[in-house]
Amino acid sequence: MPKRPALSSREIEQILRKKDFIFTHQRGSHQYWTGFIKGKKRRVTLIANQKDFHPDTMKSMIRQSGLTEEEFYQLYE
Repeated sequence: MPKRPALSSREIEQILRKKDFIFTHQRGSHQYWTGFIKGKKRRVTLIANQKDFHPDTMKSMIRQSGLTEEEFYQLYE
């Protein structure tokens, strides 16, 4: 599997908006985005103003979104 690029919080926000996630609230530096994927409500926790996320953090956000890694990165391109 090819190595995936590290994304910033702004790039992840754009991906979430493409899938109709909405920003619900923020506590400190953590933003909470809510959306529906495959009929199921999902909430993604995103750290605001982060330049590049660690690969494990990226996997966690992708899992929270309910998208596959393929689907998630296709929205980035």
